[in-house]
Amino acid sequence: MTNLQERGHLLTEQVNPHSLNLDQLSSLELVELFNQEDQNAVAAVAAAKVQLAEAIECTASRLYQGGRLFYVGAGTSGRLGVLDAAECPPTFCTSPELVQGIIAGGAGALVRSSEDLEDRAEDGATAIAQRQITQLDVVVGITAGGTTPFVHGALTAARQRGAIAIFIACVPAEQVEFEADIDIRLLTGPEILAGSTRLKAGTATKLALNILSTGVMVKLGKVYGNRMVDVAVTNQKLRDRALRMLEDLTGLSRQASGFLLERSGKSVKLALLMHWTGLEKAPGEQLLITHQGDLRAAVTSYRKTLNHLT
Repeated sequence: MTNLQERGHLLTEQVNPHSLNLDQLSSLELVELFNQEDQNAVAAVAAAKVQLAEAIECTASRLYQGGRLFYVGAGTSGRLGVLDAAECPPTFCTSPELVQGIIAGGAGALVRSSEDLEDRAEDGATAIAQRQITQLDVVVGITAGGTTPFVHGALTAARQRGAIAIFIACVPAEQVEFEADIDIRLLTGPEILAGSTRLKAGTATKLALNILSTGVMVKLGKVYGNRMVDVAVTNQKLRDRALRMLEDLTGLSRQASGFLLERSGKSVKLALLMHWTGLEKAPGEQLLITHQGDLRAAVTSYRKTLNHLT
């Protein structure tokens, strides 16, 4: 029989003194307590701002060179990683391969508990090998308590392959040390329901992943101002959003914006470029490719060229 690791000292496993009478609270008192404690999640992310900024810069640099971003986790942490990865293609029109989620137990673990599979470090290493991780890639290991073997195995294997390893945990480094290129600690404190890290720890993790993926996409030119100009126009809601963006940024009528969107092949970014430069679809696409999809850089470059010619 193997020795069972004692985890009671971990910050995420400790008992919250503010919720000792949790089962005696009224519904309103429950909501008030949750709201009060959830402030800690926002504060925890703010305290990790330097590390998060470093993660954004590092990840954007690797992806710009052709790399990929992987989230690795088990249970709630794994599901949050898969969720963030799944939301990148519709939001930023990225390929499904650019940002990927790896969860212990595979796709089935998204809808049913498979937390027993998180104890196998070798499975984490295998997942990294199967995806042929290279030195261009970034692997983010997410583990609220910091001890998940599946995540440790994956990050260790990723580093051996030259990938950037980012460690996200909700316990201080002195409780759980791990060798990573960037170490992000989201110290949310003991949960209202002791040990239930789907609560504050999960909330802080979701906030951090929102910042990381969105920040990276901004750096990659997927955003113009604060608009999702790389949005995939795949349904009525997104078509309406696309048309409103074009109306706001070009001053065109809704009908004229619709014609422009169709001429561009339903690409907001290309439509804006065509309007601002007067280029047709094919040369506009080539200009964007030249500037790695960065709309602002492409338009600025075109205007400078025109100025030199006149």
